[in-house]
Amino acid sequence: MDHQNALVFDPQLIRRFDVNGPRYTSYPTADRFVEAFNAEALENWLGRRMVGGMGRPLSLYFHIPFCNTICYYCACNKIITKDHGRSAKYLKYLAKEVAMQAAYLEGGRQVVQLHLGGGTPTFLSHDEMRQLMATVREHFTLLPNGEYSIEVDPRKVDEATVALLAELGFNRMSIGVQDFNIDVQRAVNRLQSYDETKLVLDAARASGFKSVSMDLIYGLPKQNVISFNRTLEQVLNLSPDRISLYSYAHLPGLFKPQRRIDAAEMPSADTKLQILQLAIRRLTEAGYVYIGMDHFAKPDDELSVAQRQGRLHRNFQGYSTYAECDLLAFGVSAIGKVGPTYAQNVKTLDEYYDVLDQNRLPVLRGIELTADDILRRSIIQALMCHFELSLEAIEIAHMIDFSQYFADEMVDLRKMAEAGLVRLDDKWITVLPPGRLLVRGIAMLFDRHLRADRERARYSKVI
Repeated sequence: MDHQNALVFDPQLIRRFDVNGPRYTSYPTADRFVEAFNAEALENWLGRRMVGGMGRPLSLYFHIPFCNTICYYCACNKIITKDHGRSAKYLKYLAKEVAMQAAYLEGGRQVVQLHLGGGTPTFLSHDEMRQLMATVREHFTLLPNGEYSIEVDPRKVDEATVALLAELGFNRMSIGVQDFNIDVQRAVNRLQSYDETKLVLDAARASGFKSVSMDLIYGLPKQNVISFNRTLEQVLNLSPDRISLYSYAHLPGLFKPQRRIDAAEMPSADTKLQILQLAIRRLTEAGYVYIGMDHFAKPDDELSVAQRQGRLHRNFQGYSTYAECDLLAFGVSAIGKVGPTYAQNVKTLDEYYDVLDQNRLPVLRGIELTADDILRRSIIQALMCHFELSLEAIEIAHMIDFSQYFADEMVDLRKMAEAGLVRLDDKWITVLPPGRLLVRGIAMLFDRHLRADRERARYSKVI
């Protein structure tokens, strides 16, 4: 399948089918997790990894919640501070959580993927970063060709820090940019120069990082087509291996920092669409492959290669080349995946410290997947990673008759087929070029929980 030319931007279709929906880094999504899935449930599954052999390879996620300053658009779980006493305490408790999870763990300790997210992981001092990675290596073996990534704020990072990260084993980096326009930066309280950003990217390449990704956001206050075109020009000059282009979701009721954003300064829905259209055209003309959702990568990047070979996967870090991993997650609000389960940690530092002081894993909620969940997850994964689904493969793997099992979904899918978003035949569901940007909406058709919500909403309206 030629992914390079397989993206059609149709504003009318986008307006018609663009709905708010999950990003499907998991299925079921985190808002469906239940508190009945607790620390004991996670302990049980950590201890059952030996069933059927050595257990799957491991992926590790560490949530570092600290930031020096607040970016008004941010929806992450973070703590604004300049006090390293707070991060020193946090690392002590992280080490305790790592030791506890490792103690329950059966099966191999080999790690093929590690990610530090936040917050701002580079908030940690050099000594703190060394301490954290020493904790990791004390309990796990990082395999030589693994994917070890970290999110970086270039405003607080110099060449020495990048060199240290490389020395500690990191080989991938995600650099937050959002927008280079100074008016936009002032409006969201994130002042960051092109030169600061270039310094970090150059240092990463000099230190042997395999892949450098840049994050951009469209829909921020003061943005327009002309200003964002200049930002794209500067990003293309830097030539990162991957680019993530996120749509800003303004939810000030949920995320307090967003209350400082003046909604009157945000681009209109039409302008936002024009910015997206421009970005897609500029990036694909520059040779980037549209991976899916909001991700672009150079043709020789591992994500592009994995997609061509049918190995692409989605998890809580977004698109990934490692499919069958158990994901162990550490720190506040972090979400892990072990066997057919997901578990999320408590969300505040006080709760995190309190539960660990009681020598319990700090699990807030989770879920054990049913056979139906696993079936639907595999369908959503295939659509979002490969834009196509083999009905026969699903029928054989899950022992179902697809058209019978998904009779209701197929009714909705046929409407999308009539609109030209998908092609349906006896053997395949194929997302067509105009449907690729709307793949979340297509995946949502197979989300049983959303369908149930819709049925309930419909029912209550009738009453």
